[in-house]
Amino acid sequence: MGTLVLIHGFPLSARMWEPQLELAEQGWRIIAPQLRGFDGTPSPSSVATSVDDYAGDIIDLLDGLHVDHAVIGGLSMGGYITFALFRLAPRYFRAMVLADTRAQVDPPQAIEGRKKMMAAVHEQGVTAAADEMLPKLVCDSTRTNQPEVVATLRAMMLENSADVVAGAIAALMTRPDSLPLLPSIHCPTLILVGDADAITPPAMSEEMQRSIPGAELAVIADAGHMSNMEQPVAFNRTLSRFLERRV
Repeated sequence: MGTLVLIHGFPLSARMWEPQLELAEQGWRIIAPQLRGFDGTPSPSSVATSVDDYAGDIIDLLDGLHVDHAVIGGLSMGGYITFALFRLAPRYFRAMVLADTRAQVDPPQAIEGRKKMMAAVHEQGVTAAADEMLPKLVCDSTRTNQPEVVATLRAMMLENSADVVAGAIAALMTRPDSLPLLPSIHCPTLILVGDADAITPPAMSEEMQRSIPGAELAVIADAGHMSNMEQPVAFNRTLSRFLERRV
């Protein structure tokens, strides 16, 4: 099989990928990096403030593990870091997975919103980010029928320090536009998105599919922005079929 690298979203942790660990039963070596400082890991000597910082850390990890090439992907911010990895070191990519993410930079209104969130995090702590993000992360069906998913997401958020979350917000605001990069992605690519994703709606995934040569698109029913946690069976089935056919 090979190695599957899954990069977590904001402001969560690698534990969001626990539903995907069952893919190891098919022979995949799964690496879910804990981004610098997240999930209460020991305070880093410096807080990451750009997607390239995170990408550089993952490159160091892959080199340390002697991974020469892998299927690499991420969800939301993890997708932005995946693009950064491809810009910096495309040689590592055997295939790419982009879940509930987008290639565009933040529009001015979104940047202003992130600045306000950063100020709130500094003043009130990570709870401010959790209170703002949670309502957007899952769809109505998940909120009603899977309250445990919402509780898990909130717990993950609150494990992170204010400084680490503020650094991630800075990375989100300053990430480069990846739209020009898309036509140069020639490895097999799978794009997944929840049909009720309010943060990165399916139309953005459709745009990525049109721009990445040969990319596949899968829309996950009854899922919001956290499609891998809201509908893990459908997500895993789709990812598994892609890996079997294209990798």
